[in-house]
Amino acid sequence: MTTDSKPLYIKVHPTDNVAIIVNSNGLPAGAQFSDGLTLVEHVPQGHKVALSDIAEGAEIVRYGEVIGFAAQPLPKGSWIDESKVVLPKAPPLDTLPLATRPAPALEPLEGFTFEGYRNSDGSVGTRNLLGITTSVHCVAGVVDYVVKLIERDLLPKYPNVDGVVGLNHLYGCGVAINAPAAVVPIRTIHNIALNPNFGGEIMVIGLGCEKLQPTRLLDGTSDTIPIKPENASITSLQDEQFIGFKAMVDSILQTADRHLAKLNARKRETCSASDLVVGMQCGGSDAFSGVTANPAVGFASDLLVRCGATVMFSEVTEVRDAIHLLTPRTVDEHVGRRLLEEMKWYDDYLSAGQTDRSANPSPGNKKGGLANVVEKALGSIAKSGQSAIVEVLSPGQRPTKKGLIFAATPASDFVCGTQQLASGITVQVFTTGRGTPYGLAALPVIKVATRTDLAERWFDLMDINAGRIATGEATIEDIGWEIFRFILDVASGKKETWSDQWGLHNALSVFNPAPVT
Repeated sequence: MTTDSKPLYIKVHPTDNVAIIVNSNGLPAGAQFSDGLTLVEHVPQGHKVALSDIAEGAEIVRYGEVIGFAAQPLPKGSWIDESKVVLPKAPPLDTLPLATRPAPALEPLEGFTFEGYRNSDGSVGTRNLLGITTSVHCVAGVVDYVVKLIERDLLPKYPNVDGVVGLNHLYGCGVAINAPAAVVPIRTIHNIALNPNFGGEIMVIGLGCEKLQPTRLLDGTSDTIPIKPENASITSLQDEQFIGFKAMVDSILQTADRHLAKLNARKRETCSASDLVVGMQCGGSDAFSGVTANPAVGFASDLLVRCGATVMFSEVTEVRDAIHLLTPRTVDEHVGRRLLEEMKWYDDYLSAGQTDRSANPSPGNKKGGLANVVEKALGSIAKSGQSAIVEVLSPGQRPTKKGLIFAATPASDFVCGTQQLASGITVQVFTTGRGTPYGLAALPVIKVATRTDLAERWFDLMDINAGRIATGEATIEDIGWEIFRFILDVASGKKETWSDQWGLHNALSVFNPAPVT
């Protein structure tokens, strides 16, 4: 990077009294910027520098918002790490304005298409996959075994099928199946089976004695669409017809063969970009996330919404401390109240676990310059762009509207990805500053690097380099359009993400807030 020879910092908002260092190796004491600011100590890349003297107890401002209070006097030019920032109180939920700031008038975008797989229910997949749903983790080993056989022996007969995915999870038995919160995992597993990338072919493998019986899995919950038994196949390994392991395997393979024959009849066809359902997520975030990758993803989100598509952003704990910036953007007061309900639910969930929002961020986030969850949240919500929030989903629910949607999930990469999958996303865009090989077998995950250093070092893991924004080589709009076009190409099967090229796919992690017995 040519920026290493010239000290550079990024100040986001005119009222900010801190900025972050751009230079890849940080800057030493004595480094002087073009405006005369001189560092009084070494400041690592991405970390905050005081732009003026900040008294003990005074506000520390970034993004034009208070991210904390000075734990000690902070001289101009000093390094502000997380130990010097006192976490402020979370925004109260009972005094926030609802639906008071209309979304800006964004001109509709027409004519953008992708090549997708249209389903009988009107949804459109970006992949043509056989998904094997499980009702209990006991059968995971068997599913893994048969997936290998299907890939070796059956898939070559069906060239139009992209692959087979075993939808293993840790739920199903040893759980309080009738606890109120059990609705979350049951709804999630049910809706994962209905993801558009699986083409409506519902193949379930169970054990037989589990609490989550396959029939209950198909029924789902009060807010799901029941799956008719005639539209699904169920194999229970404890069925007395099976004499030995080979009999189980042969039966599963015969069932899979029937589903594959139906999936093989699917063909890609030209679909409107309005048929896309895209999830936005971040993980391994750093201080650049909120100024490069996430704003670019937010710009792409607005482009998708202008096309009539569905866009989801999530991660409750990485929204909670910026909730006062989101409630005014809800399309009406009902949606605003739903947003507050999900925030309160999670506040109570953390409290029951004797923890709070200070458990986020991670050590890697802090190493990347994020002082606390407030700073992280302010950068995280940039993924949502400027569009109005038209719907709020509880974990694992499917949307009923198109546009920008908040899908409540934990911030954990694996859990968020699993829950968004249940909510029906068919492509995910994932921003990262520290780097992660995370991926999902059920859908393509597009990686956007926040820093050029990461994009160059992980050149064969990062799909798009948003770090060019920090160095002035590209604008937020430039990278936003690049992400948008990449989404269309990946959804069409014209381009392949690095995680898919390498086959880097994480296990599903279903959110279960209910008791385990």
